[in-house]
Amino acid sequence: MIKSSSAKKASSVLYVSPLLLYSLIRKICQTIKLPMLRQVSIISLFSLLSVAFSAHATDQSACKNQDSACLSKRSVADVIKKISPRVENRLRTFFDKAGVSYPPSRLTLIGLKDEMELEVWAERDGRWVYIVTYDVLAASGDIGPKQKAGDRQVPEGIYRINTLNPNSNFHLSIGLDYPNEYDRMKAHEDGRSNLGGDIYIHGKAKSKGCIAMGDSAIEELFVLAARTGIENTQVLIAPYDFRNRTPASGRLKPGPAWLPELYQIIGQELQSYKAREGDWPRSISN
Repeated sequence: MIKSSSAKKASSVLYVSPLLLYSLIRKICQTIKLPMLRQVSIISLFSLLSVAFSAHATDQSACKNQDSACLSKRSVADVIKKISPRVENRLRTFFDKAGVSYPPSRLTLIGLKDEMELEVWAERDGRWVYIVTYDVLAASGDIGPKQKAGDRQVPEGIYRINTLNPNSNFHLSIGLDYPNEYDRMKAHEDGRSNLGGDIYIHGKAKSKGCIAMGDSAIEELFVLAARTGIENTQVLIAPYDFRNRTPASGRLKPGPAWLPELYQIIGQELQSYKAREGDWPRSISN
């Protein structure tokens, strides 16, 4: 539940009141000439109250800056129960058209940074089948891997999902395990530290190093990942589609010495996913 403006104002009053009462009680004690010991006891009591209210206000302020909303704590199950009736109708349409049972046994999301697209693939009988493509609404930075905190780059590589966040400030979010083992290994070789983290695929249309999909699209992706199981889902992020262009043909900026190796790994992984041809399904739910 979100507080109204009047509720926020009341909360502020509660925070200020102990300080005002402290001054008022002190003046009253001095006016009626209470013994000094009694004055100290009363004033100490209100000092403790002031500290308690101040701590409460600080906790509330800090809470607002976290990705989880303090006043609206939902579970993944809560979200699935609320949105799945409308969301899964759309998902089943995509899967039925592809001839894949829903939910699938395994799932791959392929993010293409230059194309600003995210493809969904599902496994059927040991091979990967294309399901649908979503438009990416925002992704900060440029092509090239993420190397440090604050560079606003979207990572490139093969990642796992480590969390589903039902209380994201960006509607819903899917967390990635950046930095993964490869990222940490190359950082160690380079002598780099503070690699950053908290990389998400999320809703809304703004991004600072994450992938913003819009609210309707993230609802579908969130439900799909939950139904499939995050342990059965991987996320592949490439600078652009190596199935159509070789790494040398793109607009690559100078990168670290290990970049060709990373792109070779990504390119080899992409070979399991047949390049799209013709009018393949696209989602319009962003």
